[in-house]
Amino acid sequence: MLSNTSRYAIRALIYLAIHTSDKKKIGIKKIADELEIPSPFLGKILQTLVRQNLLASIKGPNGGFGVNDTTGEVTLMRIIKIIDGDDLFNRCLISNKICDKNRESTCALHDHYESIRGDIVKLFSTHTIGSLAKEFSTSGKKIEI
Repeated sequence: MLSNTSRYAIRALIYLAIHTSDKKKIGIKKIADELEIPSPFLGKILQTLVRQNLLASIKGPNGGFGVNDTTGEVTLMRIIKIIDGDDLFNRCLISNKICDKNRESTCALHDHYESIRGDIVKLFSTHTIGSLAKEFSTSGKKIEI
């Protein structure tokens, strides 16, 4: 359902929310190794998140990435829209058209997906990086690779 890029972004943000602070940063190589994400690909993802003010970064040999004041409040919905756009929430599952029940004809899955789409929007809109980081920290669960 989600692209690898969105999944990597979410995992990296949760990892950084658990392991960094506004004063502590982690280098790209360590993050990539821990999450088993190709470093160049992860670097591009994290730079996108920095440009969108979801993360902080410091350049140089002692630099790295870390959380900022708002990282914990970022919803999964916002991350997905930044990385993949909002096609998952607006497009038909089997055609290239915007899903619109007022169209003369809709796809065979429209009525089935419409209710699920609402649940997906609610799920991604209510879960934040902070809530997921807390859940991982308190449950002892690992960020799956």
